[in-house]
Amino acid sequence: MDSVAGQDVRRALPDGLGSAIRRTAEDIAALLRTDADMVRRIPGAEWSAGEAAAHLALANELMAQIAAGQPRPYGDGTPQSLAEANERSLTEFTERRAEPLAAMIVEHAEVCAKALEEGALEGTVVTPLGTMSPPELGAYLLTHMLGHGYDLARALGRPHMLDRARVALALPFLLRAMPRVTEPRNTAGMNARYAIRLWGGGSFGVTLTDGVVTVDERPTAGPDCTISIEPVTFLLMALGRQGQVSPLLRGRILVRGRKPWLAPRFPGLFTAP
Repeated sequence: MDSVAGQDVRRALPDGLGSAIRRTAEDIAALLRTDADMVRRIPGAEWSAGEAAAHLALANELMAQIAAGQPRPYGDGTPQSLAEANERSLTEFTERRAEPLAAMIVEHAEVCAKALEEGALEGTVVTPLGTMSPPELGAYLLTHMLGHGYDLARALGRPHMLDRARVALALPFLLRAMPRVTEPRNTAGMNARYAIRLWGGGSFGVTLTDGVVTVDERPTAGPDCTISIEPVTFLLMALGRQGQVSPLLRGRILVRGRKPWLAPRFPGLFTAP
């Protein structure tokens, strides 16, 4: 780590990612520390608030260990294997109290962010969703906390912590993970070119060639279908927390191109990790 004018210059993460990881962990901890009812159920899920918080504490610890260069096998990268690994870990780890879990979430997020900022990793690392660079691992940690932090906020009746800036910082992980979580039943034999544009900046392209998905950091020229979407809506849909009907009716998704009918198919091309 270098020093310029008395300030640390940390080079391994994109600007703002380390602070977003820390702020999100603190936001989640604040939810848990406000007399949280840890037995309340997560809307639309089987977990309680206590189980979701315990999962976050364990996942942050796993990410911190990976960032420190410690291999941590966890499933085989498929959504089913990750769900099974999650259930096993929650059976073995029985803490469900708010304060200890809040402290663990913050502590492990800090350890992970610090290790990534200090460049402890060289090259790529193996994560539960495949090989990633250190910045992608940081975006993975942020994305995971945002998804479960949103769940906890809904369960506890509190405002969530998702915003446009954090979605932009999570995007590199999502682009990396998308080809690994395609839904073969919906992509089989499909040929299409999508451009996805987030309001306020950020875009990428998704190409299907005979059902094989390729994700590019920039949209390809001449897409069949362009989807313009509000960033928080995009993240919630990508994580399986929201459907597309309500955002379409509220004008948070806009579609254009020569094949606009491809837009409703896009969310079903992937299984939320």
